[in-house]
Amino acid sequence: MRSTRIAVSAAMLGALALPVLSATTASASPAPAALTSSCSSQPPLPYEVHTAAVTIRSRATTHSTALGVLYKSHRFSVHKKSGNWLYITDKTTGVKGWVSGTYVYRDVRMCTD
Repeated sequence: MRSTRIAVSAAMLGALALPVLSATTASASPAPAALTSSCSSQPPLPYEVHTAAVTIRSRATTHSTALGVLYKSHRFSVHKKSGNWLYITDKTTGVKGWVSGTYVYRDVRMCTD
């Protein structure tokens, strides 16, 4: 009885499997419009905090004065970089300063140019 249940389960799983696409099928499909845009005509994407919080500092060092805090998922633009530090402006408060690049990431897009 137990072996019958296993056989039925295996048959059911086989019926749920997705078909495999061949390389010719995938390459013949048209690309979505969002993936075919030119990157040179697009504005730079924002950075986002990916930890609980990151401190905005007066200089690119952990020993400098703290000017503010950005919290998880907060988005901002970067003006310049120095090593692993990013000089930013928090548009919400107007605070300008440095944040560690260790705790933030930049949104990405795929371009064809």
